Amino acid sequence: MTLNEVREKFLKYYEERGHAIVPSASLLPEGDPTTLFTGSGMQPFVPYLLGKEHPKGTRIANSQKCFRAMDIEEVGDNRHTTFFEMLGNWSLGDYFKKEQLPWVFEFLTKEIGLPQDKLWVTCFEGDEKFGLPKDMESAEIWKSLGMPEERIVFYPAKKNWWSRAGTPDQMPAGEPGGPDSEIFYEFTNVPHDPAFGKKCHPNCDCGRFLEIANSVFMQYKKEPDGSFSLLPRQNVDFGGGLERILMAKENNADIIAVAHKPILEHLEKASGKKYMPDNSFSYSQEYENESARAGLNAEVVHAMRIIADHMKAAVFLIADGVQPSNTDQGYFVRRLVRRSVVYVDRLGIKKSELSGLVHTVAYMYKDAYPETHAQIQEIKAVILKEEEQFRATLARGMKEYAKIVAKGKISGIDAFTLFTTYGFPLEMVVELAPAGLSIDLIGFAEEMKKHKELSRVGSQQKFKGGLSDTSEATTRLHTAHHLLLKALQTVLGPHVKQRGSNITSERLRIDFSHGEKMTKEQLTEVERVVNEKIAEELPMTRSVLSREEAEKLGAEQEFGAKYPDTVSIYSLGPKGASAENPQFENAFSIEFCGGPHAASTGELAGAVGSDGVRRGSFKILKEEAVAAGIRRIKAALEP
Repeated sequence: MTLNEVREKFLKYYEERGHAIVPSASLLPEGDPTTLFTGSGMQPFVPYLLGKEHPKGTRIANSQKCFRAMDIEEVGDNRHTTFFEMLGNWSLGDYFKKEQLPWVFEFLTKEIGLPQDKLWVTCFEGDEKFGLPKDMESAEIWKSLGMPEERIVFYPAKKNWWSRAGTPDQMPAGEPGGPDSEIFYEFTNVPHDPAFGKKCHPNCDCGRFLEIANSVFMQYKKEPDGSFSLLPRQNVDFGGGLERILMAKENNADIIAVAHKPILEHLEKASGKKYMPDNSFSYSQEYENESARAGLNAEVVHAMRIIADHMKAAVFLIADGVQPSNTDQGYFVRRLVRRSVVYVDRLGIKKSELSGLVHTVAYMYKDAYPETHAQIQEIKAVILKEEEQFRATLARGMKEYAKIVAKGKISGIDAFTLFTTYGFPLEMVVELAPAGLSIDLIGFAEEMKKHKELSRVGSQQKFKGGLSDTSEATTRLHTAHHLLLKALQTVLGPHVKQRGSNITSERLRIDFSHGEKMTKEQLTEVERVVNEKIAEELPMTRSVLSREEAEKLGAEQEFGAKYPDTVSIYSLGPKGASAENPQFENAFSIEFCGGPHAASTGELAGAVGSDGVRRGSFKILKEEAVAAGIRRIKAALEP
């Protein structure tokens, strides 16, 4: 069975059960400037899961292209990839658990033919603190389908609960969420690694178990008092890893061998070397176990895995409009191609061979994604140009390497600089080093850890609209951010437009267009306007309407953002406004925004004064320049 066959079977199965089949969204999220890439099948469906009506009805299915930048440095073992497809089906207030679980079970065991005795399932164990019950309903359905009780495992919210904010304790009031039920395949030929615990279980990270599918049941809403109530419309969000399902079908724990066969064959022919992995071999703990990387075969496998994944991802990203660059999405395409160049050289493959892989990748997906196949020549030209430019950078990197070696040792920071600036992976630094030269591998690992953490927190903030989290404090500052933008326009003029934002639980930051330093009087007036609106306790109202209608209302838009045909906007005021009667004509401000927000500006107010009046608490901390014509303000809400 092939990837194409699994995808076709899935879409046909759910089409026969009344689902409208929709195409994959782009890898570049449309109308969502808060995240760089589409990283899950659920991501394009968030508006519909939150209540928006889908034009195709209440039963939807598709296969979604996904890219996860955070996994780039993990690629090289037998489990990690950056590009993958997520099979998905959604019930938007239609069917629920009793239909969903039997369907997915039948699809996997009957349509795909997975042996039932190698499947395990997990369910939500409940949370007494929030009054959330143990998901016995799902467990009983699994039992009725023939799943033995010993292969039904319960886990806490950290593993078997979904909401945009995370676990129940992290969810703000009004946020929907619910338990999920995951399906795991057990590779009985893969021994348990005791380094991950004495006992193996479905959520063990040793590699014996592989999550292949997950059904999320969005059935609860968090109330202002911290309790949970049932949603009036309960949804199903299913995600099944296309490549992972094929791994289970082939009983092969190597995702690259299963999902990248034509690319590996191309590399074998070009290099004259064979891809012969030992499934116990993993680079997930690089350089901590020297014996794991000993021998030419391990190095060949590692290199081929990186090239196969990175080139597939680069082809799809370029096809969706991303050009290599030093910023945002283009930065990741550049990293993918340049890292591939390093490993192509290590395999002894001739220059310019990377561009030849474009046809191989595109042909694999020519029926499912004909738009990618149609751009073969354009994609080849982009990759060839990037390879040529990088080879010049590599030459400069070798000069820098020589200077570092001349110092008599390679520090962790030196190795990290060679990696980030010149594209030298650590193994290349080690191999080039003269015998006996000291290399601070621990220092390098520490620098990489800090780098990954910073990358993760950047990606999280972008996904949440510049919000570091969705806590009450951060949500209040998000509403203050809307007030601040309108106040700046009121004081400085309509030329003021937002050019960036970052909001934490401690403070907000806004970058905006303005050509000169603000005066003390202007800053004082901006503070006064914001605090005046806080004291007025204006309602914050969310409305969903067409982009054209929102633009006619003059709703503020994020600079450079592209929005879908239907959008979410938030309007502040006037008094008495509501979702049913937003009164846009009298609103203080209107912005394209996905939330979350305080229900009223009154929630931003400070303490009650001696005269019994609750006053505004908004305070500007700093105003500065960040670029030509761009100013930055940092502000906070005082107690």
